[in-house]
Amino acid sequence: MTPIQRVLTTLSHREPDRVPLFLLLSLHGARALGLPLREYLTTPRAVVEGQARLQRRFQHDCLYGLTYAAAECEAFGGEVLFFDDGPPNAGAPPLRSLHDIDGLAPPDVASSPPLRRGLEVIAGLRDAARGEVPVIGVVISPFSLPVMQLGFERYLELLFHDRPRLARLLAVNEAFCAAWGNAQLAAGATALAYFDPVSSMTCVPRSMFLQLGLPVARRMVAALAGPIVAHMASAQSLGTAADWLPLGVAGVTAGAGESLAALKDVCRGRATVLGGLNGVELRRYTPADAERAVRQAIDEAAPGGGFVLTDLHGEVPFQVTDEVLEAVVAAVETYGRYPAPRRESAA
Repeated sequence: MTPIQRVLTTLSHREPDRVPLFLLLSLHGARALGLPLREYLTTPRAVVEGQARLQRRFQHDCLYGLTYAAAECEAFGGEVLFFDDGPPNAGAPPLRSLHDIDGLAPPDVASSPPLRRGLEVIAGLRDAARGEVPVIGVVISPFSLPVMQLGFERYLELLFHDRPRLARLLAVNEAFCAAWGNAQLAAGATALAYFDPVSSMTCVPRSMFLQLGLPVARRMVAALAGPIVAHMASAQSLGTAADWLPLGVAGVTAGAGESLAALKDVCRGRATVLGGLNGVELRRYTPADAERAVRQAIDEAAPGGGFVLTDLHGEVPFQVTDEVLEAVVAAVETYGRYPAPRRESAA
């Protein structure tokens, strides 16, 4: 099977030839090309070549369109901090006070340099994929983006003490999210990872998610013209996964330490489960550790299809070695072949 055939079979809750593997190597292409991370991440043709090389080497099942998450905040005027050994982070937020929300407008995707670069990457990956490999785009939820736009402390103040301005900020962010996500889909993304860690029970009570995060997600899933994966960026998802399913999401990611089997039982036949690899732990794994982690994840969640093995956070750390990545790939080849023994439902 080609990667796209493998993934589509899995998404339809049938068993392909083997478990799909998404290695979300947004940084490792810099090492493959011998470039500093800043130069690599801001040069679309380099990102496309790095992604293509890594996919050919490891034979995993996606091309990842993420350059750096802070690009969305950068588009609003935020600062980005680059590092030599890890992903760029958001620096000083563009909204210095809650009053700045009053005159805020969504940035124009077509005229924003970091977003234009992102669309160039997606288009290049589409061409490299030649219809055989899924291209994954990324949007940050309008409910989670304010962490970078305001900083967490001001965002908490907004959540609890200024609901009118919260509503305005969410409306601006929703308009931006729809435009940015749909531009990626038009450029060639096969699907979008909708990153929404603030909607997880790691960050807010389920009651606040139901009141605020879920209505935003419902509107965004309806507005985005392609398949959506609800991605919690390694935060808890088990307690809210059932709330995402009526929205029609294609997949839900597991949180760190959560039972893949339990999440599979919640999502069975309705959404694909993604996860199984903890990127932080991968940094210190030996190849034998990686093999054990892959085998355990496959044993828990692979039977019946509907499972993609991938990193929980959405980005494999730069410090994860090629030796460990090769061990992951080899373990998927060894243990991820279908047909898989069926696991009894926990229910």
